[in-house]
Order: sequence, then C-alpha cells, then structure tokens
Amino acid sequence: MTPTPHIGAQYGQIAEKVIMAGDPLRAKFMAERYLENHELVNQVRGMYCYTGTYKGKRVSVMGHGMGISSIGIYTFELFNFYGVKRIIRTGSAGAYHPDLHVGDVVIAQGACDNSNFAAQFRLPGTFAPIADFNLLRAAVEKAESMNINFRVGNILASEIFYNDDPQAWKQWQKMGVLAVEMEASALYMNAARSGNEALCICTISDSLVTHEDTTPEQREKTFTDMMEIAFEII
Repeated sequence: MTPTPHIGAQYGQIAEKVIMAGDPLRAKFMAERYLENHELVNQVRGMYCYTGTYKGKRVSVMGHGMGISSIGIYTFELFNFYGVKRIIRTGSAGAYHPDLHVGDVVIAQGACDNSNFAAQFRLPGTFAPIADFNLLRAAVEKAESMNINFRVGNILASEIFYNDDPQAWKQWQKMGVLAVEMEASALYMNAARSGNEALCICTISDSLVTHEDTTPEQREKTFTDMMEIAFEII
C-alpha cells in the first residue's frame, strides 16, 4: 500500500527536495530538461512526479494542480507522509503592478489569500504565510546573478479565478500586492505547520494592468528563468 490515496509512489521514491508546478506537463517538461536519470514515480490522476538528479542533488519534480485545495492536499502528503523537507513552487501569475510584464519573475516573500484554509489551525488571530528566508535570499541572489527582471514582495493566492466583481483586484493592488496566483498561501501554511521549508517563484503570464497575455504552450515551456532559479537553490 502506498502512503496516500493521491500519490502512487512508494516511500523513498520521492526526494526530500521537490520542485512543483500547477501544470503536470510543466513538471514533465522540467524533468526532461533539467534532471538526469529521471524516473516517473507517480501518475495517479495525471499528476506526474519524476525523481532524478540535478548537478548531483537528488530532486523530484511534481505537479500540484490548480488552487489552494489541490496544492493543500499534495503538499500536506509530501511533507507528512513522504519525508519531504523543502518545496519550491514554480508557477504563473497575473501582474497587479504596472511595472511587471510578461516573462518577469516574482519571488513571493508573503502570500495573502481569500480562502478559509487557515481556519483549520484554529488560531486566535490572522496568520501571515511567508516564505522560508534562506530560500528567499538564495532566490534573490540567483535572480540578481542572472540579470533578469524580478521583484520580491507580497502576492495573492486567490481561490477565485472568475470573480463576480471584475475590479476586485484593484483593492489588493492598493495594498502593494504584486501579482495573483492560486496556491502559495496553502504551500506556506503547510510548510509552517510541518516545520519544513517552502518558496513560491512565479513568472508573469498576463497583466491585469496592461492586458498582456501568453498561450498555454508558452506557460508550459518558456518560463525557464524561474525554473533555473528553483533548480539552482533547491
């Protein structure tokens, strides 16, 4: 019997360091591009997970699906049933900041959300989901060495993709939130609760300010700056 109902890998087949992506095809692309001797260790529900080596480091690459609920399940299981110690999410994000454009990188220092995910912890207040500082610092240093356009700051992990109020994003923009994606806060909370490390690095795929956009194929295969950062610091 495998440790969880959602992951078919045996214990030990997934590395302690995992790079994740919402799209399992992006995970497949990263494994084929960056990992040596990679092996497919999970394909339950089409959520591919590959384990191999990168510059001598044992690394797994796995999809996590869309939304806080989906990444919440997969990262909980990785941290609590597979002995994973570090997860870096590589994702796409929509820009709220006018100076962010398609292809720019956002390193998420913190992650706001509009979900009820934190309620399960029964905290006597509001929790602020933040990245692991050492991973954050390493990502910033790597991004600087690559001379890419990047920003560090707060993002929104939204449970809502099609908002009934199409202008709601401007309220987050007023608070200095750089961009929106759909998963980082759950990743950061699961890492905090399990005593492990996490970071979210996103590439801007579209802008709510300038209305720039990309294709699904571009989002799957061309956002390589954030991938290189993740593999170098994992």
